[in-house]
Amino acid sequence: MSEKTPSRVKGALEHRLKRMRDHGMKPEYRADETDMPVNQTINCGWGRLLFGNTFAEPEALVEALRDERPDRRDIAFYVRDPHVVVGLAPQELFLDPSHTYRLNLSTYRSAKDTRRGFTVRRLSSRSDAEQINALYASRGMVPVSEDFFWSQLDPREITVLVAEEDETGNIVGTAMGVDHQRATSGAELGSSLWCLAVSAQARFPGIGEALVRRLAEVFQARGNPHMDLSVMHDNDMAIALYEKLGFERVPVFTVKLKNPINEALYAGPATEEKLNPYATLIVNEARRRGINAQIIDAEGGFFRLSYGGRSVRCRESLSEFTTAVAMSICDDKASTRRIVEAAGLSVPDQMTVSEGDLKAFLQRHGSVVVKPTRGEQGKGIAIGLETLEDVEAAIDVARTFSNEVLVEECVQGSDLRLVVIDYKVVAAAIRKPAEIMGNGKSTVRDLIHAQSRRRAAATGGESRILIDEEAERCLASAGLTLEDVLPDGQRLAVRRTANLHTGGTIHDVTGETHSTLIEAAVRAAKAIQIPVTGIDLMVKSPREPEYNFIEANERPGLANHEPQPTAERFVDFLFPLSMPKPARDTLQREFS
Repeated sequence: MSEKTPSRVKGALEHRLKRMRDHGMKPEYRADETDMPVNQTINCGWGRLLFGNTFAEPEALVEALRDERPDRRDIAFYVRDPHVVVGLAPQELFLDPSHTYRLNLSTYRSAKDTRRGFTVRRLSSRSDAEQINALYASRGMVPVSEDFFWSQLDPREITVLVAEEDETGNIVGTAMGVDHQRATSGAELGSSLWCLAVSAQARFPGIGEALVRRLAEVFQARGNPHMDLSVMHDNDMAIALYEKLGFERVPVFTVKLKNPINEALYAGPATEEKLNPYATLIVNEARRRGINAQIIDAEGGFFRLSYGGRSVRCRESLSEFTTAVAMSICDDKASTRRIVEAAGLSVPDQMTVSEGDLKAFLQRHGSVVVKPTRGEQGKGIAIGLETLEDVEAAIDVARTFSNEVLVEECVQGSDLRLVVIDYKVVAAAIRKPAEIMGNGKSTVRDLIHAQSRRRAAATGGESRILIDEEAERCLASAGLTLEDVLPDGQRLAVRRTANLHTGGTIHDVTGETHSTLIEAAVRAAKAIQIPVTGIDLMVKSPREPEYNFIEANERPGLANHEPQPTAERFVDFLFPLSMPKPARDTLQREFS
């Protein structure tokens, strides 16, 4: 062994010890350095980021947290002694149940950009800001005022990135980065990532990874030594992404103020964890108003809401105010069609298998839809069938869901869902079928599984892409099988039905929907006499008046319609007096 070996070992040991100290303790308080800035904070729009390591005394940090503005979320990061800080105000503060991860930018290597379908760029317009806030709302995050984006944000200190779909121009992801050296005048030298959000409707993989990588490249180019982030301890999917990119966990802690926004973080887990997202959305809105919510059967989505002298049982958006007659009309698609047709709505040609000439019907229309008379969530529906053999096979599948089966003229266009509450349209959205994008390596089957996992994670397990006869027919029409490798950059719809439960995505068009379509949805709801419903129309465009009525859903999912306040309007309908009077007066004027 050479004489240099001990010194080499000593040097390596010192390096490890220094790294442990840097990771474990962060920069020490610098009260002895009179020229070093102290008590440093930065306004991020959603709240302030407080650099805890620049506060010489824990009492000063507590006072700073107490200055949090209403409806904001301040974060004290790099808190050296969190137990001491929380101990000074245990009724007001709590230790955030998040982990801190760090990316060493001195060793980070950017990856070759092979993404397709979206572009990562900086925030550049008011439209970007509006879509970022809609994305924040869908993720339960605090919105940021447009004035902050345009007059208060210093781009040298805060970098806001967006991921834009190339085809639609929609913002499907965003991230915010803070340059600590510039934000604190050199008191803290690193950088951090905040507000990473990806739309549940995103059609392409890799959006979150692309945003993180781009932000890392921005800070690496500026010479920042590292980029930190805070992630909830149980967010396994996000943690897996960060570790894949080279982030390492460091013992750095965060303290926050107990406020309504943070309540879920310090109040403990909810007792009804099995409630699905559709029921959770309504229950949370009710509880925000002081309405008592009693969970009857979490797994089935049943709950009771009580306010004043009124008590209403619900199953998601289905309440006692929907009669059994109205529900049975919606449940029977043939009856629904006859009733709305009598009310003057445009409907596609239709026949029941037991009563019509199947061959003649197919010859007359060329392409048909097969669906069970009763059923929901798109189960048993086959679209775009052009041969008698395919129609008969689809009928056999549909009969597993309902004894009676319908064959309907296949109408081309976009699937428009209109949510009607109290005979007013409160949301309109285009629903698109599940889609995958090839990478030149993975089989269609593997791509479907990967996209299905992403959809399930984004919707609390409510949306998954099924591999069934419908999916295989869709692939066959494109000349592909499940084992084929999809070329890099090629997009492929793997279902024709746009139902969310089978992997479809939903895109808000409320502000641009033609008045004729709005009127048709309201007229259909009134004909059925159902106060809460989802009306499905097939349209050329939401901006044009042409349509065909498809069906009515007695229990429409109110989630995924951001930024439209569907849950709020549902609770308004159940308990009008729970609204503040100014809001009641405004709604009355709008719809009178």
